[in-house]
Amino acid sequence: MREPPLGLLSPPWEAQGKRPAGRLDSPAEVVFIGQMPSSPLTKKQIRWARRWMTLVLAGLFTVIIGVEPDLIGLDRSPVVGFVQIGVWSTGLAILLLGATLTVRVVRNSRPNSLRSEIGVRLIATGYVFAVAASFADFLGIGSHALPTIYFGPVQVLGLALGVLTSLLGLILYWPSRAKRGERAPSPAAASASAD
Repeated sequence: MREPPLGLLSPPWEAQGKRPAGRLDSPAEVVFIGQMPSSPLTKKQIRWARRWMTLVLAGLFTVIIGVEPDLIGLDRSPVVGFVQIGVWSTGLAILLLGATLTVRVVRNSRPNSLRSEIGVRLIATGYVFAVAASFADFLGIGSHALPTIYFGPVQVLGLALGVLTSLLGLILYWPSRAKRGERAPSPAAASASAD
């Protein structure tokens, strides 16, 4: 049987004897286990990541002002009130949104794995849990009636657990690193071990 000309079944760069940078010829060259390697971030992606990190810092500042409004002279009440809880909940939402978008840029179009999907859901679940714990007395699920609101230790624990759950979600959403020195097996080795 006659072999076809080099350019018909092979990619055009092979006919010229060149290979584009970043192009993989075989699965044996795949460095990321379970993922295709991605190229480094472009300057535009780095700018977007910096913008989202600025949003994270703005959210962190808002959370700090919500938790301790006396830092800028806004503490008008001896108790924790609705507006104060609303400020730190809004700040937490801004912080988590900025962090999620930053990690999304860093993921650099990698396909979402089960781990990353669980991470995104944990971020949202942790936020909902933190807000529900913060507004427990206002929602009627707390231990105090509405005229006498008390932000107690159980609510603080619920807020902390919600924030930690969101942090765990961010860690899971972060792209996994390649294992050094490990490579995916070549098709020939895989078929030989299957026999």
